[in-house]
Amino acid sequence: MLQYPFDGAYIMANKRALKKQLLQQPGLLKKKIAIVSGSTIGEIKNILEIFLLDFGIEPEFFVGEYARYYEEIVFDPGELRAFAPDLIFVHTGLHNLQLPKAGCSAAEAEQLLQQEQQRFSGFFSAAGSFGCPVVMNNFEYPRVRVLGNLAASDPSGRVRFVREMNSFFARHAETTPGFYLNDINYLSSWYGLERWSDPSYYNSYKYAQSPEAIPLLCHSAASVIKAVFGRSKKALMLDLDNTLWGGVIGDEGVEGIALGTEAPGGIAYLDTQSYAKELTGAGIVLGVLSKNDDDVARSGFTHPSSVLKVEDFAVFTANWNDKANNLLAAARQLNIGADALVFLDDNPAEREIVRSLGAGVGVPEVDLPERFAETVDHAGYFEPVSISEDDRKRAQMYAQNAQRAAAEASFTDYGGYLDSLEMQAFIEPFLPERMERITALANKSNQFNLTTRRYTVSEMQAVAADPGHVTLSGRLVDRFGDNGLVSEIIGRVEGCQLEIELWLMSCRVLKRDLELAMFDQLVEAARAKGVQRIIGVYLKTPKNSMVAGHYQSLGFTLLEQQGEDSRWYFDIPEDYTPRNTHIKVN
Repeated sequence: MLQYPFDGAYIMANKRALKKQLLQQPGLLKKKIAIVSGSTIGEIKNILEIFLLDFGIEPEFFVGEYARYYEEIVFDPGELRAFAPDLIFVHTGLHNLQLPKAGCSAAEAEQLLQQEQQRFSGFFSAAGSFGCPVVMNNFEYPRVRVLGNLAASDPSGRVRFVREMNSFFARHAETTPGFYLNDINYLSSWYGLERWSDPSYYNSYKYAQSPEAIPLLCHSAASVIKAVFGRSKKALMLDLDNTLWGGVIGDEGVEGIALGTEAPGGIAYLDTQSYAKELTGAGIVLGVLSKNDDDVARSGFTHPSSVLKVEDFAVFTANWNDKANNLLAAARQLNIGADALVFLDDNPAEREIVRSLGAGVGVPEVDLPERFAETVDHAGYFEPVSISEDDRKRAQMYAQNAQRAAAEASFTDYGGYLDSLEMQAFIEPFLPERMERITALANKSNQFNLTTRRYTVSEMQAVAADPGHVTLSGRLVDRFGDNGLVSEIIGRVEGCQLEIELWLMSCRVLKRDLELAMFDQLVEAARAKGVQRIIGVYLKTPKNSMVAGHYQSLGFTLLEQQGEDSRWYFDIPEDYTPRNTHIKVN
């Protein structure tokens, strides 16, 4: 009921019961979130909390005073900074913007525009001083246009003024790590300006949104926040018959399926394929889950109108087994959790079976093929906060992994297989130009992650600049391709001791000995700082049990155990022998 298309009135009426139910989930990520606002915030805070809980985040809120967003950020009296937020959400809108008078001169309109941009520039600078991510609304268009359509082009037109302010906000988001937009300009346009706000509701209660629009606003803001904290989905698993094309290919053959521009039904499936194809450009991995014969399923992508091809899929499962087990097997093949998957299927029975797994798989409730892409899109499953070069190449990387798996099968000696990959690792300190990617990897990695600590871009920048820390990032290249940046270590130095605060590795390079190459470089960097002992910390989470024995395997000795958490030590010997023997390190 919290997935799009959701019933906003139901959520508003049942928020307490929903909160109580959602708080029972295991493994909630606790975060301190400050809300400052230019209008009344009470119900927005309540509904935002519901959606954050649904995304696996348990918020502790700081709620600013009514309409004092600017003063609380720019002239912070101390309460907000003492709260030490993990993220700040700035809830503003058109009511917080000074607008030109219809018919004023171009010079007057330009002067007001510069004034407002300077005002918000100061606000942006002050918000950045808190050292945490900031999520902020842009502006909706005005309900009333005194100049009619001319308001979009005349210098005194309020539609034009809002458009230019939104462009100013967008440029700031583009160039400022840690600043993210909640695009209420799009939301209000899609939902309808007439329904987005209610003048009588604003006049009586100072809510900038009508009650029915509050869940939409909060779902959008929560989608950005969960993306900041690494909770977005990573892969879209697709049914075929009546999902990517119309009809049953096993009965009708390639020629008989509905796909293409010749008929309205075919266009709908073409749109779904085009949407899925575009997702790969944002780093989303695609997979097939079909009850079908494998050769028959693959033949559908030879259709002349098919946008997707077999090589676009990192996982291709077509058999007669149940889809729930096939889906779990696909997650294992991709080395990601099932809760990182979204399952799109036209069959309501198949959807319900997958939901009943309780594995956290996103299962959109779809109806008309014309709405498949829209439903997945508005659900916010794949909300990104940035798009890196690695994201753009992710589908290619998974295809290369399939080639590696095929090569591995031809070897009886695993060491020989590793040598055959001709691996090179590029291991270096954290570089400024890679800070976005370094932060994103730290906030997404869950399985090979010894502490699962999360960082903002500014926190990563501070660590990298601190001479009391050692930072290492690892990129792995082999004869099949470049895996991108896949491993990170942060170590804090105190005297002759270094404590590992973060050690993670992408699961797509598991069992390649990169962890050994990283450890060798850590030992070298530690020695350079006069370190004699390395302390390893393992903090148990629901997802990182695979590395519970990591430090023991490297020769560390147990220092202390508290429940399932543990601390280990490694005294660096004078005659330390590098552990890595299969990777050339540059």
